[in-house]
Amino acid sequence: MKKIKIVSFLMAMMLVLAACGTNNAANNGGEEGGSGDDGGTTYTVGTDTTYPPFEFEEGGEYKGIDIDLINAIAEEEGFEIELKPMDFGGIIPALQADQLDVAIAGMSITDDRKEKVDFSDPYFDAGLTLVVSEDNNDITSIEDLEGKTVAVKNGTTGADKAEELKDEVGIAEIRQFNDSPSMFQEVANGNADVLIEDYPVIAYQIKTKDLGLKTVGDRLNGDQYGIAVLKGENQELLEKINSGLQKLRDSGEYDEIINTYLEE
Repeated sequence: MKKIKIVSFLMAMMLVLAACGTNNAANNGGEEGGSGDDGGTTYTVGTDTTYPPFEFEEGGEYKGIDIDLINAIAEEEGFEIELKPMDFGGIIPALQADQLDVAIAGMSITDDRKEKVDFSDPYFDAGLTLVVSEDNNDITSIEDLEGKTVAVKNGTTGADKAEELKDEVGIAEIRQFNDSPSMFQEVANGNADVLIEDYPVIAYQIKTKDLGLKTVGDRLNGDQYGIAVLKGENQELLEKINSGLQKLRDSGEYDEIINTYLEE
């Protein structure tokens, strides 16, 4: 009788251990599935929503080329995004502070930025241009900037270009602003002589709004925009972004997004 009880006890214990092992395996399998399934992953995306046609707010919704692109890439690659609007100058510091996973904000790919972030494949060919008030016929090229006041947006390649030209052509003063509308207003009001801005951005603004501004001269450079992640920290996500971007190009959806905002 004792032997029967002992055997029964041992069999019961084996069943309990087997059940525990099955539950643990199921739990571990669920965790591994979650980490490998981008459908359950949400990435925080930094953007500057004062930068149409790439990102802007309209009717309580965020719109623009960048917004549509990152949403389409996320859908293609099976992850979620959470947009975090902020001043452009704070985006790279926010990536470095681990407050953002991704940045898409009409950000030009430059050697200086490559020291801090890794860029996706280029997704847009931009380029800087000079912008003056409609009645200004004195400035038509960079040679005309001598003694002039130039408005730029903080942290942009336009700001870098102004600093580069300051000594070269004798710019009198460079005024920096945190957002594009304030910069536009400075020139329209006559408080600054000229501003430097990405051509597609200002061309869209002039076309859709009565800014009292016009572009002059040739493009000052050949900037390309890229999507950024913190340098050396998120290669897997960067690969997904590049993969999604290529799928959009192949399907024609990329062109549809661009043509929604720009007539190229």
